[in-house]
Amino acid sequence: MMKSEYNVIGVMSGTSLDGIDLVYINFQKEINWSFKVGCTETIKYSKKWFDILKRLVSFPIEELQRIDDDYTEYLAGVIKDFINKNQIKNIDAICSHGHTALHQPYKRLTYQIGNLPTLADLLNQNVVCNFRVQDVKLGGQGAPLVPIGDELLFSEYDFCLNLGGFANISMNFDGERIAYDICPVNIVLNKYVNQLGLPYDDEGRIAKSGSLNFKLLDKLNNLEFYNEEHPKSLGLEWVNHNIFPIMDSFQLDLKDLLRTFIEHIAIQIASETNKKADATVLATGGGVYNTYLIERIKHHSKTAILLPSNNIIEFKEALIFGFLGVLRLRNEVNCLKSVTGASRDHSSGIMFLP
Repeated sequence: MMKSEYNVIGVMSGTSLDGIDLVYINFQKEINWSFKVGCTETIKYSKKWFDILKRLVSFPIEELQRIDDDYTEYLAGVIKDFINKNQIKNIDAICSHGHTALHQPYKRLTYQIGNLPTLADLLNQNVVCNFRVQDVKLGGQGAPLVPIGDELLFSEYDFCLNLGGFANISMNFDGERIAYDICPVNIVLNKYVNQLGLPYDDEGRIAKSGSLNFKLLDKLNNLEFYNEEHPKSLGLEWVNHNIFPIMDSFQLDLKDLLRTFIEHIAIQIASETNKKADATVLATGGGVYNTYLIERIKHHSKTAILLPSNNIIEFKEALIFGFLGVLRLRNEVNCLKSVTGASRDHSSGIMFLP
């Protein structure tokens, strides 16, 4: 008989390089799924790892594989410390996203480091990981994968919006769950703030002090990606090719660049959520703490932008990757073709036993 209760650790490292998110969750299945969040923690990256990870797209494949070995060992240490510190005894699986090194679905290529079989051996735990690869092989975008969790765990909201390295959104449309990336967020904002020696723009104060450059805003808003139909997803490669050259060509003060890009984000997000009148939007991810960004999104929106508890804001993605792992253990669909464009719904993720 299939279990109705699971205790897992969800592990997520996003493109904004905020660190490694870890969450211990209890999932229960009755008629519907429910969850209880236990302990949580974000482990910030050392300067060494931050510098390596921000340059992953530039390494040749042989070097990436060496980094993968090192990162898997490092990740195992982080997870082991989390288990020991919180005295976690009951674990059905470690469900880990890894960290995206390459994401080029149009080439049938996606590569997340930290997903090697040695992770299970080093932890002496069952591991479910590498959730994106199968979807890309099936012709999908391999992203976003969180919408199945939005559907089964957060269905009371019209839209689920995540503000991380990228903004992505999911919703029900004509009886199907759809989701897609909207635009870059922290992957751009943090890159420019890092030039000041800061990890991020606290509450968006620097951006708020800047001036809006309408020519730059217009150029950003007219990028071809924003007119494409879903399914669609973004990666660092796209940002390097399309965003940074435009931003840098204007040679603006940093505060003006940030101000203008925040306006761009807000306009792009509102253009999606405004398609449904009187909707509710659950906003999560590190970008939610940029209060100026939230202020500008609300300014352009005709919807209610709702902020949940800090645990959900910060750890929703890690929580849902834990849930994806549970669905994989049950061999149930955790990846939707209506979201990614794959040839079929499927149960994605590779399982390793110690």
